[in-house]
Amino acid sequence: MMLSIISINYKKSHLTINCIDSLYKLYNDDFEKNKFELIIVENGSEDDSLDFINIKIAKDSIKNIKVINNKKNEGFAKGCNIGAKEAKGKYLLFLNNDTTVMDKGIVRMVEYMDKNIDVSILGGQLTNVNGEKQSSAGKFYTLFNTFLLLLGMQKFGLIDKSFNKVTEVDWVKGAMFMMRKDVFDKLSGFDEKIFMYIEDMELCYRAKKAGFRTFFYPDVSVIHQDQGSSSRSFAVANIYKGLLYFYKKHRSNMEYILVKAMLYVKAYVAITIGYITRNKYLTTTFRQAIQF
Repeated sequence: MMLSIISINYKKSHLTINCIDSLYKLYNDDFEKNKFELIIVENGSEDDSLDFINIKIAKDSIKNIKVINNKKNEGFAKGCNIGAKEAKGKYLLFLNNDTTVMDKGIVRMVEYMDKNIDVSILGGQLTNVNGEKQSSAGKFYTLFNTFLLLLGMQKFGLIDKSFNKVTEVDWVKGAMFMMRKDVFDKLSGFDEKIFMYIEDMELCYRAKKAGFRTFFYPDVSVIHQDQGSSSRSFAVANIYKGLLYFYKKHRSNMEYILVKAMLYVKAYVAITIGYITRNKYLTTTFRQAIQF
């Protein structure tokens, strides 16, 4: 088996089914010839997701697909690790269920990793529904970069960006994240203490410390409904938690204290603006964010 594609479903079976359709439309031969497999981790949705996905598989006689019924939602990172334990492929591709694959770029990514044994992690180009490129690679969150992030400077390509050619980067976005399985296993996969968000950057950080290299690969077309599988408020709260955990795990105590202070200041400024402008989103979101 060359590639195991792993995707997580949580209460968004329509997105998962669309992702399945896009994969099998383009890569049916690879699935039929046992080159590819697809592993769906149903992450305790407590709705009809599991039934809908299984009906889809049975109706279309889909081959080389496995559905894991994880009865409790224990987060994106743990869900990915559960899928990876069942994977048979030489490479793993973690692919968000809110993506639509548009071309044969996944094969090109596999071929690139085959030819370049020094590449351990490879991220692909993501695009918005309107065709605009999403920033799909980033710099590690140093104190300065975290400061820029909290100011919203990622919009201007100061932290996250994409490139027009294959480029070595600090980390790549987890929505389309290819990795050698042996390296993934050596690093014990994603850190399961991170529920969702930051887990991709944290894994790339550990990979770099261990001597493994991460690259961005632009020659692939995948539409990504950013936050299609979550909400903005949920994302902000979990980014806050993830940043604090990352600093506590990997950086000095002084850096941790400084980042915590920056997060509090940003939150209280947003809450104050929310009160003044009667913006309930700001007050609710950032109150949740500082409930560490």
